[in-house]
Amino acid sequence: MSTANLKMLNRYHVIFLAQSIMIGTGILSLPQKLSAMGYTEWFMPILFGVVATLTLWPMVWLCSKYPNENLFRINEILLGKVLGKVINLFFVLQFIVFSAGIISNYMHLIQSTALQEQTITLPVICLLLLLVYIISGGIKSIARFCMMTFFITIGMFYFTRWAIEKGEFSHLIPLFNFDWQEFFDAFKKGYLSILGYELIMFYFPYIIDQKKAYRHTLIGIWISIFLCFFTTVVSVIYYSEWQLKNVEFSVLNLFKAGEFSFVERIDIIGITLWVFLILSSITAYVWCAKLGVDSLLKKKRNYKLFLLAVIIFLIVRMPFSREFQEKLFITSNYIGYMLIIWPFFLSMIYVVRKKKVQQ
Repeated sequence: MSTANLKMLNRYHVIFLAQSIMIGTGILSLPQKLSAMGYTEWFMPILFGVVATLTLWPMVWLCSKYPNENLFRINEILLGKVLGKVINLFFVLQFIVFSAGIISNYMHLIQSTALQEQTITLPVICLLLLLVYIISGGIKSIARFCMMTFFITIGMFYFTRWAIEKGEFSHLIPLFNFDWQEFFDAFKKGYLSILGYELIMFYFPYIIDQKKAYRHTLIGIWISIFLCFFTTVVSVIYYSEWQLKNVEFSVLNLFKAGEFSFVERIDIIGITLWVFLILSSITAYVWCAKLGVDSLLKKKRNYKLFLLAVIIFLIVRMPFSREFQEKLFITSNYIGYMLIIWPFFLSMIYVVRKKKVQQ
């Protein structure tokens, strides 16, 4: 059935798809990723927002030329079936490893804080079963889950009030004590924390009001940018420069500054609620991976989703050192930058082809 008959995403779905997919686990360690710039890192999320705004436009523009096709199909149209399918396979593999990386990071967080003496096998299986259940409802089910996630988790920012009270606002004075290499290093690592908005190229055919897709997605992006900016500012005023560089998952450690007489560890509440943000990210990426597998194998079968879940499980539980896993996942993250640049390349091909046809 053509996607022209399956338009189901309204403006709220589009806004919260963009917003929730971007958060994931990236924001948990964002201050540490930006620590090469010292206290001056607090303005970087605004720069990320500007870059995201600029790079979103060619994505929407390209999709508007093929309003009923996703990026997998656009690749085949503009590059030919053979090369297009090769590129599609590359994207599918990247989505799978990227999703496994998000799950692995979250499980590492759980194991290092809450379940120090237990294996992560059962939690990973439970997470993947929830993932399969959400994705089986389609992109609208994922969008609804993203909306629910936002309203369930937004209250966590209340727990930063004690960090703000105990912080030193003089840290926000811009020192600009960094060089271009440190700036590039912070940008390269930090921008990974806001990836996710590029998936609009896959669910664009399902958007009802495609003419306003750019505006609605932009709203979602800047909600996430504001949350990243707020988190980074609070981290800068609360931590020392040494802590910014060395405290892993520094955002959750902000919650430890909280003081509730009836709760011993507020950060455990944050870890528990964060599973919603993890699911909102990986469900979208795995849904895109399944979309890619469908484009490669044509026949749609439900077993493909379970197969993807099994592959992700094997990657997360592969018998290799943590250092090797981190290198694999970091490489996958950087390959994700290709998806940001890819629409520029395809847009040029589209323009060149159009001119040849007109001539």
